[in-house]
Amino acid sequence: MGFFDGLLGGRAADFDSGNASTNAIELTRRHQTVSLTKQEAATGHLRVNLSWRMRTSDFDGAQRTSLFRHPFRALKPPEVLGHGQSMVNVDLDLGCLYELTDGTKGVVQPLGGYLGDVNAPPYIKLSGDDRFGSASGETMYVNLDHRDALKRLLVFVYIYDQTPAFDRTHAIVTLYPSNGPRIEIGLDERHPQARSCAVVMIENIKGELIVRREVKFVYGFQGELDRLYGWGLQWGRGFKTKVDR
Repeated sequence: MGFFDGLLGGRAADFDSGNASTNAIELTRRHQTVSLTKQEAATGHLRVNLSWRMRTSDFDGAQRTSLFRHPFRALKPPEVLGHGQSMVNVDLDLGCLYELTDGTKGVVQPLGGYLGDVNAPPYIKLSGDDRFGSASGETMYVNLDHRDALKRLLVFVYIYDQTPAFDRTHAIVTLYPSNGPRIEIGLDERHPQARSCAVVMIENIKGELIVRREVKFVYGFQGELDRLYGWGLQWGRGFKTKVDR
């Protein structure tokens, strides 16, 4: 699997200008890249958000069997019906492998408490760990005022132990630049046994910040993503502390 898959093709044509009605650029297999530099968004804080919810099909069966006894349940919006025990069991985590121009490499992620720093290296900060799929999801900030210190950033998502697979969630990663439309990457491919996904690469290529869709699912965790992209870090088993709901 080539490291630069999709980059040359994406740069040969004009970058997708986004959807005027939604003010969003959706990165797809056909349109894989966008330049933050060209849309004058290579400064300030880049906000990266992960949000997810259970697919409605996971609840449709139970809903159909009960509508005859409780017809007024049909009047409730799907979001109300979806907030059951199955939904709070979903625990997707947002993370970022980083490589700085001085050769420093590392990770920002909830597991292990590697939350980073937005005003000092690595200039990436994770706001916290959302374990229950709240509306706000998980958010990471990248300080692009220090873009010259950033070589490449791989934003990834992984599923914590004993939770459903990606094909049971509506997971989406959204980038909010300081200028221009937001950038959306949906994790809608079916990989029922995958535990991690490399979502998007942000690279400093000769002074130009390029965002490239990856969406590559793997069956392991961060260590497998590391090997796939040649980061060279050492990984060990980690666990989260229990929290009250």
